[in-house]
Amino acid sequence: MATVPVNPKPFLNNLTGKPVIVKLKWGMEYKGLLVSMDSYMNLQLANAEEYVDGECTGSLGEILIRCNNVLYLRGAPDDEEIEEAE
Repeated sequence: MATVPVNPKPFLNNLTGKPVIVKLKWGMEYKGLLVSMDSYMNLQLANAEEYVDGECTGSLGEILIRCNNVLYLRGAPDDEEIEEAE
């Protein structure tokens, strides 16, 4: 079964303005609103919070994450979706 490469830019463009979770290669996770990305896929997040080992270590506000540090990025469920799941 062959895999087909997928262009990540449309995926990221659809997530712009929505909450995302970005996991870095070093284990930290950042949750915030994806404000923008550039052609290198550097990410700008607003209202960012840092999580280490699942624990929130604090609010950082607006941050820039360099592309080569990102392990993965995914859409984060809205707070309303989390409450409905419980």
